[in-house]
Amino acid sequence: MVDFFLGLLPHLLNGVALGLLFALLSLGFMLIIGVMEVINLAHGSLFALGAYFAVMLMGQDGGLPFAFMQAYYDLPAIPRYIIALIVAPALVAVVGMGLEICLRRTYGKDPLYGLLLTFGAALVLEEIIREIWGPAEYFLPLPKAIRGGFFFGDMIYSNYRIFAAVFAMAMIGLLWAFLNRTPYGAVIKAGAHDSEMVRVLGYNLSRLRLFVFAFGAALAAIAGIVMAPIWGVRPHVGVDAVIPAFVVIVLGGVGSFWGAVSAGLLVGMVVALTAAFLTEWSLLSMYLLLLVVVTFRSRGFAGKASALKA
Repeated sequence: MVDFFLGLLPHLLNGVALGLLFALLSLGFMLIIGVMEVINLAHGSLFALGAYFAVMLMGQDGGLPFAFMQAYYDLPAIPRYIIALIVAPALVAVVGMGLEICLRRTYGKDPLYGLLLTFGAALVLEEIIREIWGPAEYFLPLPKAIRGGFFFGDMIYSNYRIFAAVFAMAMIGLLWAFLNRTPYGAVIKAGAHDSEMVRVLGYNLSRLRLFVFAFGAALAAIAGIVMAPIWGVRPHVGVDAVIPAFVVIVLGGVGSFWGAVSAGLLVGMVVALTAAFLTEWSLLSMYLLLLVVVTFRSRGFAGKASALKA
């Protein structure tokens, strides 16, 4: 029994790490759904774009061909990685702002218009990625401090997965604190509950939507950067990301912050444990879980009226 548990332990750790990353990815998706009332099918492409910007900023495949960037690429890996974690999400946030401006003509109309527009945007972004970086798969160079592995008893475990799990926990905690402990977070939550009331109270609703979409896009990019060493960086990686994000939101309930976090952990654990015994069923397991849960509870585990209810 002890040997069985020790053999299962790496898969449990993988499940926790993957689940936290799923939760981080899904929370940006949920922010946009809550305030914009739009299912952003381009969320996965923004996830991929963040990973590609990070690859560029880390100097993979030569980086940017500008002489003035040489001093930057001569920096040690850790400062460049930190810069990539800040600059790449900021660049994706700008792309998100452009997408939100395009979406404005769909507000107040049939939700299908917004759905189709974001679907088209996802295709456009994926093709832009192919044109700029090509169809080949990239890898994200990592600082030496978070590469390699360590021994835990008789097993070896990845340093990076531990880093990814801790980083995701920190980001989830900071996001919760921002939404629940700052006046800006209170306005976002109010906008998710009743956007017209926010307008009546004197807040600029257009600016709020622009900010929230950019914020959600930046969160997608952060998730893309952190998951890049695990999933790889390729043009269609966004499709691999948006589906789990949607599953997590439905399972957790569109109205619950912690519902999304718990659902992300559950999905991560189910995928990891299934991979331990039936590798070919690992991805299918999350869809079977979704089917079972929505059959008995259509609003998910903790569905609320507000997409940002903690």
